[in-house]
Amino acid sequence: MQEMTPKRFERIARRALASLPPMFQPYVRNLVLTIEPYPSEELLDDLGVPEDEDLFGLYEGPSLTEQNASDPPELPPRIILYFEPLLDACETEEELIHEIQATVLHEIGHFFGLDEERLAELGYE
Repeated sequence: MQEMTPKRFERIARRALASLPPMFQPYVRNLVLTIEPYPSEELLDDLGVPEDEDLFGLYEGPSLTEQNASDPPELPPRIILYFEPLLDACETEEELIHEIQATVLHEIGHFFGLDEERLAELGYE
């Protein structure tokens, strides 16, 4: 893969989001996408991520099951993509696009209130 800068990675990530199937577009339209190099060690520990595994992304925000119409408006949901682990896992730009899409779909699953076990059952590990 050619030289990857954070700016180029972000362009690829946005293109990957834009190319998700139409049924997912309403859920990514107001999503804030953040790119960070790596998750912190503290975050990995808090989430219980084993040392031999990588974290590609993280969803921040309430799930649909936690939202209530009478709640005050919150900040829009956010997905953080971790640049370096994603790059390390992919050899081509096509693989990177696919992995970003899979990561975003996984994180959107958290928006719907799905836990890691259910996401794995659905094939979004």
